[in-house]
Amino acid sequence: MSEQIVVKKGLEGVVADSSSISKVMPEINSLTYKGYPVQDLAENCRFEEVAYLLFNGELPNAKELANFEQMERESRTISKDLISVIKHFPKKAHPMDTVRTGVSFLGMEDERIWDNSTPVNKDKAIKMLAKIPTIIAADYRARNNLEIIAPRKDLSFSENFFSMCFGEVPPTEVVRAFDVSLTLYAEHGFNASTFASRVISSTTSDMYSAVVGAIGALKGPLHGGANEQVMHMLKEIDDPAKAREWMLTALKEKRKIMGFGHRVYRNGDSRVPTMKKYAQGLGKFKGEPKWQEISDILEATMEEQKQIRPNLDFPAGPAYYLMGFDIDMFTPIFVMSRITGWAAHIIEQTENNRLIRPLSQYTGPGERKVTALSAR
Repeated sequence: MSEQIVVKKGLEGVVADSSSISKVMPEINSLTYKGYPVQDLAENCRFEEVAYLLFNGELPNAKELANFEQMERESRTISKDLISVIKHFPKKAHPMDTVRTGVSFLGMEDERIWDNSTPVNKDKAIKMLAKIPTIIAADYRARNNLEIIAPRKDLSFSENFFSMCFGEVPPTEVVRAFDVSLTLYAEHGFNASTFASRVISSTTSDMYSAVVGAIGALKGPLHGGANEQVMHMLKEIDDPAKAREWMLTALKEKRKIMGFGHRVYRNGDSRVPTMKKYAQGLGKFKGEPKWQEISDILEATMEEQKQIRPNLDFPAGPAYYLMGFDIDMFTPIFVMSRITGWAAHIIEQTENNRLIRPLSQYTGPGERKVTALSAR
């Protein structure tokens, strides 16, 4: 009798490899980066500090942070050739497709494409961290027939992105909420896009190819694209008075409701309370509490009916909308953040590599003989 194989669909619960980058620690029910609870990092560090942590394994001191920020700020400009390509992108193309193509172009411009040494990969990571926001902002301006705004070296990572998109830096409350969201989205273990990047890296392909593959995985609504779907859902409901009935109907009809549940967390996504606090603050600051009111009713109804709690995408969607971003830009913003986690995993995979090549359980027909075409 052959050994029975237990196949876990979606690799749920399967340990595929080891990593020192992040972990959801069940004893504190918190996602941690290098041992630091993500909510503590979000409240006490700027995103640049978190990027340094993921690239280097430790939080920077003042001198290390200053050097890191200088490198990032001096790398923000993209080539005239890439700007020209962006201007020729189809206006109706999804921004996830344009950022994917933009990163691929960065790889074509880098003569070190086959150098996967750790120092060079860290430099590539910093360059992508700096240039990806410029690509996203340039595409946003071009698709809206607006003049592309060059990056500024005198602004922080988050301030610069607003400047490139809208021509001005918003009040501190808005920038702070955005910066917090980047920290919360930066890394999350062997999620679909990160695992895709590690599979590509395991073939000894280049970092840009691995990131392009990760962007493709992140685009899906069951992964990064969920934050966009959350805001479409809120706009469909539009009125807090309709929220509970909408949720009850959706549950009855067994619709897929974005922004709820998570494969890893069993007692709620530890990132949600922090993001929710800043989303609520934005609603009050902007004088637009409606989205939070709808969200609160949906959350309470889902908890009551199914005992399922929201994930990070649920508060992040309306937060980005209140910041003034188009809905189809939400997932590219996710890319701006997650490039840090992807790069950390690509470097880790490359430093201790073995080709990732799992097996599958065959469920097709047994051996068959081929008959001639005339006899079929």
